Amino acid sequence: MENKKALQLIDKILADLNRSGIITNTLIEDLKELRTYAIEEQIPLAVKVLRYAYEHIEENDSFLIPIPEDEPIQEEGDGEDKEQTDNTTGSQDALDPVESLSYMVSLFKDLTNKMNVADLKEYRDALNA
Repeated sequence: MENKKALQLIDKILADLNRSGIITNTLIEDLKELRTYAIEEQIPLAVKVLRYAYEHIEENDSFLIPIPEDEPIQEEGDGEDKEQTDNTTGSQDALDPVESLSYMVSLFKDLTNKMNVADLKEYRDALNA
């Protein structure tokens, strides 16, 4: 996002998450406010992901969506063993609600980055499922 107030709000949300975890009342209000900036900037993906995220948090009192896994890198020979090892460690990290939500919110800082957009699409799909 390019709006300075939106970027400040993203930093505030990240700081709150790091400091006190998921406090649903404040967090939902902040995500709704961030969504208004996404609407102003006409970023449909951001608008949807933010709405799905705060609705998910309202329903579950937590953020139960794991961090999207990186695409496994295929190596010749023992590539499959490497892939399983990476996925195992990745999944354990991915189940932390605060870490996953922090990662998702941080993606909004740079929506010109194709990897950020790809991860937001994965969050959108997971939240919509």
